[in-house]
Amino acid sequence: MPFFKNTPFVSASNIPIYHQLYDYLRATILAGQIKRGTRLPSTRALADELGVSRNTVLSAYDQLFAEGYLEAVGGKGTFVTHTLPEALLLPGKARRGGQQPVKRSHALSERARTLLATPTMPSSPFAQRTNQAFETGIPALNQFPYELWAKLLSRQAHGLHPNRLMYQHVAGYRPLREAIADHVILARQVRCTPEQVIIVSGSQGGLYLAARVLLNPGDEVWIEDPGYLGARRALLAAGARLVPIPVDGDGLNVDVGIRQSPQARMAYLTPSHQFPLGVTLSLRRRLDLLAWAKRAGAYILEDDYDSEFRFAGRPLAALQGLDDSESVIYVGTFSKVLFPALRLGYVIVPPDLMDAFLAFRASTDYHPPILEQVALTDFITEGHFTRHIRRMRTLYATRRWMLLDALQDSPLEMDASEAGMHLVGWLPAGVPDQVAAQHATEHQVRVLPISTFAMENQMRGGLVLGYAAVDEPEIQRGAEQLLRALDWLS
Repeated sequence: MPFFKNTPFVSASNIPIYHQLYDYLRATILAGQIKRGTRLPSTRALADELGVSRNTVLSAYDQLFAEGYLEAVGGKGTFVTHTLPEALLLPGKARRGGQQPVKRSHALSERARTLLATPTMPSSPFAQRTNQAFETGIPALNQFPYELWAKLLSRQAHGLHPNRLMYQHVAGYRPLREAIADHVILARQVRCTPEQVIIVSGSQGGLYLAARVLLNPGDEVWIEDPGYLGARRALLAAGARLVPIPVDGDGLNVDVGIRQSPQARMAYLTPSHQFPLGVTLSLRRRLDLLAWAKRAGAYILEDDYDSEFRFAGRPLAALQGLDDSESVIYVGTFSKVLFPALRLGYVIVPPDLMDAFLAFRASTDYHPPILEQVALTDFITEGHFTRHIRRMRTLYATRRWMLLDALQDSPLEMDASEAGMHLVGWLPAGVPDQVAAQHATEHQVRVLPISTFAMENQMRGGLVLGYAAVDEPEIQRGAEQLLRALDWLS
């Protein structure tokens, strides 16, 4: 066959001869030099023609058989397949020669269709930058102790016992659960034991787990309005019927919730630092909420996403610490304190629910990767976690003050929340925040309109401005650009 003449094999190459032959055959097939359906020489004949061993040709043919380029036809020999593997990777229409895709009346579940119609947290329109004014929900990634973290990972990876490579306990790495329990008891006044802690893939994994375990399709759930879109999606994925409850200066309005849905199955909220408004649930409402949950036999899903960062006095105690009826499921995360890609969080569950939570957990992802869990355990128990929080608390307080100072002459009425990683700037009455946010985007400034997070509560337009990940020069640049973007309001 002419295409085997002068085949370029290099015996001195680091690449084995069989692999050179495989590469050559594959390339000529894909280039169309060897047509589909062509019969190839026998392994013995080709070996003689090329002056190589028959095993060399066998190895090359075996690889091409395995990848779908060749097929054996009984009694006739070896042929190039009519449908090459690359053809299967083409878009459906091209692969089928223009045929219309099969229509299925029930291709997606009702929940999937609902989620497709539900907004997600808006993604940045800019290239991935860790210092973009005013990205929301991102910590100061350039301040994380990467070298220390790398040493902890390396140390654990080198000393990883074979037993650690087996499936681990479905609740997560026991020493990490102990370290988390010790931390939240001291820092957040949570009441728990390590046996109540389940390690999950970030707070989103915790919200999803709790919703799936505790809710039946159609169950009513109170949700803050405006509120966190990730929670909305987790609850909808469980088939919940959401009951939006307005948020004011004292947090979620419990009285409105009781009037609208007294027999709701669950209430989701961010009581320590409401997202996105930044307010704190008052003590009176905390007690009223707990009393309602006890009467109604309902559960409270407490999302404590960034409560470590409070700049006036001690961080407020968690709602869970006031609970005397085991109604609260507490969700925490390391995404805001350390870095989002870590994907580790935790759920603290009342003892009588643990078996159900663990049974459901075992049916999903079982447990997060073990190496990150053991490294995080060292990071906490050796004191690095507490030191990092203190450093970031000081840094974020400075950046918050700088942002407020830089925008003091803007048309925005800044809501100077003394906690968290973002602020809200309220627009003049009647100004649509979606329009203001678009103007900011055109000036290379990243802000989120409050209306994005609202379901029914049509409140005054406002912009969410994150500052935790934004260094001082970028705060100044971003503020100047935002002022230019809002010139039309003057």
